[in-house]
Amino acid sequence: MKKRIIIVAFALVLLLASIACAKKPLPQEGTYMIGVTLSGGTGKASIQSPAQLVVYPDGNASVLVIWSSDKYDYMLVNGQRYEPAIADGHSTFVIPVEDIRKPLAVIADTTAMSTPHEVEYTITFDAASLAPAS
Repeated sequence: MKKRIIIVAFALVLLLASIACAKKPLPQEGTYMIGVTLSGGTGKASIQSPAQLVVYPDGNASVLVIWSSDKYDYMLVNGQRYEPAIADGHSTFVIPVEDIRKPLAVIADTTAMSTPHEVEYTITFDAASLAPAS
């Protein structure tokens, strides 16, 4: 019985230590660069990597998505619509990020085809590449 209590106590200590050491979903306030990959769609589109990640004083964050094309006229993230800025031939969006450890599902509407199409994509963050922006 005593051995079982010791084993359970040890397991509990390991669990609590792993929770305490787990990385936060976002870094502290500041501006960072982070590697991103895009999947989904036809594979013809891409986004710039690394991307700029901004963590605000309130703990919220956003990422600057710069598409390889200027043909994206809006993005949907968690049901919320985001409008682009067109800069240097690229559609650019500032969209929210809650957790850089998890892939972010987005929909981007492209006008590159004969009619506009909403295309499902996934943005994956490379948390290991996170570095302060210079």
